[in-house]
Amino acid sequence: MSSLKIFFLLSFAIFIPLLSFSQDRVTGKTFTTRSEVIAQNGMAATAQPLATQVALDILKKGGSAMDAAIAANAMLGLVEPNGCGIGGDVFAIIWDAKTKKLYGFNGSGRAPELLTMDVFKEKGLNTVPLLGPLPVSVPGCVDGWFEMHKRFGKLSMQEILQPSIDYANNGFPITEVIAWQMDHMWPEMQDIPGFRKTFMPNGKNTPRKGEVFKNPDLGRTYSLIAKEGRSAFYEGEIARTIDRFMKENGGYLRYEDLKKHTSEWVEPVSTNYRGYDVWELPPNGQGIAVLQMLNILEGYDIRSMGFGSAEYLHVLTEAKKLAFEDRAKFYADPAFNQIPVEKLISKDYAAERRKLIDPNKAATAYPAGEIEKGNTTYLTVADKEGNMVSFIQSIYDEFGSGMVPDGLGFVLQNRGQQFNVQDPNHWNSLAKGKRPFHTIIPAFVTKDGEPLISFGLMGGSVQPQGHTQIVVNLIDFGMNLQEAGDAPRMRHNGSSEPTGSKMTNGGSLNLESGFSYEVIRKLKEMGHRVEYTVGHYGGYQAIYYDKVNKVYIGASESRKDGQAAGY
Repeated sequence: MSSLKIFFLLSFAIFIPLLSFSQDRVTGKTFTTRSEVIAQNGMAATAQPLATQVALDILKKGGSAMDAAIAANAMLGLVEPNGCGIGGDVFAIIWDAKTKKLYGFNGSGRAPELLTMDVFKEKGLNTVPLLGPLPVSVPGCVDGWFEMHKRFGKLSMQEILQPSIDYANNGFPITEVIAWQMDHMWPEMQDIPGFRKTFMPNGKNTPRKGEVFKNPDLGRTYSLIAKEGRSAFYEGEIARTIDRFMKENGGYLRYEDLKKHTSEWVEPVSTNYRGYDVWELPPNGQGIAVLQMLNILEGYDIRSMGFGSAEYLHVLTEAKKLAFEDRAKFYADPAFNQIPVEKLISKDYAAERRKLIDPNKAATAYPAGEIEKGNTTYLTVADKEGNMVSFIQSIYDEFGSGMVPDGLGFVLQNRGQQFNVQDPNHWNSLAKGKRPFHTIIPAFVTKDGEPLISFGLMGGSVQPQGHTQIVVNLIDFGMNLQEAGDAPRMRHNGSSEPTGSKMTNGGSLNLESGFSYEVIRKLKEMGHRVEYTVGHYGGYQAIYYDKVNKVYIGASESRKDGQAAGY
């Protein structure tokens, strides 16, 4: 090992415990960045302060939590275009105060009818590329807005979208983290059709932090949707523009694919973790991986292990590996498969899987269960009537496919990249009209049938790992809502994937600053390949309802530009 590498490792070992501290505070954990936000009448937590303010303005006008969530999502599509937008899909879990029930919504789009496995064979491709026309699937976001608004909205769509229309036309300053992300992606995107015109207005780079950016094309698109409704996107001018653009640029998405699109109301599924019901959506998303992980962890005395201990991080990582092997095998579009959800999230199944974990050694591989076949943005809003919305929306990877249809101002998603195009018999194999495996997942926690926490975080495969860590932080380690998100996180990489890749040599365990060197050393001794990365641990938002004091508590972590605010 070179002397430079040794110096780096020793320096990291020395400084890593210090990096877990925020500034001195009189209350809370040392890593906490700020106090929770507390308010009586409404709360919003998003990944960008202007979007949070738009949501609050809608609530103050008498809008519902759903109205505010849609308004915030539209705003995020403008101010955070690298992570979300109407070229992508949407999922939500909604607590309705009138019926006292949770509702699940799956707004994911399907593969174009013309895009088949044969296309990839002819092109000599074993996987779907991340960029360009091939990974584009039908965008489900706008249909999702209208479906959820029809059921839970109060204000008109014109009122809901007007703030974003105004900001698109008049401009807004780019925030720090979003500017960094955009700057690191444009070199790969600049030659993709439509990208440069929309997102590189000076022709040299994407806007820097603090620069005022305008997107009048998106403002016009939003105005069309506000005026003409859902049909503008799926049957009108926008649909025809997308169809023409894809034909001209080697794409397979067509007007007919857009016209046929439908969303789906689904029943959320849950497990009880130490007296709390944790809710996720069933596949084609990856939410039930959270429930599988929690069921496995429930068999351990996590609290006595202590936060940040090697023992806790070990069983957490191994539980993740086990759940992700099932994720790779079984998670897919339920319209094409009889997915054994009840079995996968059962306590008995978790007990079987838990036996595979060696308490002293990291596994290099795990089998999936033998069961017979039978970048993203997260936001949450609550209103004065007690309605709460857990809402997540994405174009998948940074700037999605990079494809920007002429004059529309938004990027088309690359969610189709998650299809398996190697094995036609795989549950997640590409097929006409099939929804791909999805990473974006909203979450909710109830206690004794009452709403407690609406939460989520963005970040691809980190999402189930992040959800699990948030729940454990709150329940096992007794952290408050802000602490639970600010706490240092782990992220395990390298598990088998629904696209067909397999875990080799146990993958790698990535740790944020804040875990002691003694812990890292012990994890290495247990066989974990520990690595250090920055910026790959998600972005968390949450709202907690305190029914005793009848107030909302909001949290937005420091890894993003976000804000929680209430009134």
